[in-house]
Amino acid sequence: MTASRATSCGSDLPAPGGLCAIHQPNLFPRLTTLAKLFTADYWIVLDDVQFTRRDYQHRARLAAVEAPDRQQWLSLPTHLPSGRSTLIREALIDDTERARRRTAGMLRQNFGAGPYWPSLTHVLDPVLDAFASGRTAVVAETSTRVLLDLLGWRGRVLRSSLLAASPGRSLRLADLAAATGARAYLCGTGGMTYLDPAPFAARNITVAAFRPPTTGIWSTARRLSSLYALATLGPDALAARLRAVADGQGASGAATVGAGSLDRAR
Repeated sequence: MTASRATSCGSDLPAPGGLCAIHQPNLFPRLTTLAKLFTADYWIVLDDVQFTRRDYQHRARLAAVEAPDRQQWLSLPTHLPSGRSTLIREALIDDTERARRRTAGMLRQNFGAGPYWPSLTHVLDPVLDAFASGRTAVVAETSTRVLLDLLGWRGRVLRSSLLAASPGRSLRLADLAAATGARAYLCGTGGMTYLDPAPFAARNITVAAFRPPTTGIWSTARRLSSLYALATLGPDALAARLRAVADGQGASGAATVGAGSLDRAR
């Protein structure tokens, strides 16, 4: 893994307390995903679940700085050695050198005209270097790490494949969150539709609903990579907005979600 200021953690576990987010490695993640990870104190990279081609594990939607309606997919050509049952960490990049060149070209094509591009090129170099690993998940995770580093995140990174957890969707997430010693699990709106809060309550972990803003630059967050916001606003301005979201999440008290609330969310 490419070096990162965001602390990696294997066998040694972080000190207890704080917010935990669990998310698959996404290629240059959407702004809402990046904001959730930025808000968290710990990010558990969910790398030992099934790879999904229609998700964001190997692709990102880009938009040109000067023409945001001109959008295109950046996709890493990915081979699944075990077919549909291939885990995220096992997925391989087809023709890594060609994929690297195409990625570099598309980033330059979409963001090269932006005023912040000269200061971003060296920041993105570790992502291009990660293609040497030949693994889609390494490139995707690195693309998220460099953005978190650039924006001043000081959290800890763990991987689910290195942590013991029980089977079952909610029970497994609760075990993973408990491994960090977190006081709360930060859950996106999608996860709130299926999450069972009981295993979290049994471990004295609060389930905190993460609801980012929906206006302004956030209105594009559901579709576009966070690179668009970074290229449009610049690192300092975007970091300020992410800190405001994180502060707002803390001020909300990370309200516990009970079974009745989840039933209504469905």
